[in-house]
Amino acid sequence: MTKAEILSYFEKTGGMLRGHFILTSGRHSDTYMQCAKLFVDTVSSEKICTALSEKLKKFGASAIVSPAVGGILMGYEVARQLNIKNYFAERENGVFNLRRGFEIEKGAKVIVVEDVVTTGGSAKEVVNLLKNMDVDVVCVASIVDRSGGKADFGVPYESLIQLDIATFDSSDCPICKTGIPAIKPGSKGLK
Repeated sequence: MTKAEILSYFEKTGGMLRGHFILTSGRHSDTYMQCAKLFVDTVSSEKICTALSEKLKKFGASAIVSPAVGGILMGYEVARQLNIKNYFAERENGVFNLRRGFEIEKGAKVIVVEDVVTTGGSAKEVVNLLKNMDVDVVCVASIVDRSGGKADFGVPYESLIQLDIATFDSSDCPICKTGIPAIKPGSKGLK
């Protein structure tokens, strides 16, 4: 699947937003990749997850673990495509944990799946959670890498596309200086 094809699915579903956004990382940007909109269209999201799953077969994982909320739908579809187990980690008192009775065997080969990576903070937290449980994290994967190649998880990282979208520290954001209000459309900013 080409970059143009992937972006066409985002455009078709309204998943690429333009404006002034506060990202999950706290950084600001004029572009927001809203994967939740992509996953409303089950045909488009299945095609994207199929393409990512093809890249992940080589890792021989037995499970997917995603950070909630953004990675849950994607994690499910990637796990379904790979015919492996699917889990998600949730924040509890500000820290990611496995809840709902989820248990992963020590030594299990796991892929951490996130929809969009900017700084990689949420995925890194899940990787650390799993490593502290003696789980073998063999890869981190995302649909979109907007880190500029800077995301380092200490394990291989696979993405479908890399986008060079500028992000700004909130104290030095040129969009803020124009007076355009910033909105937070992600899972931490939903009303």
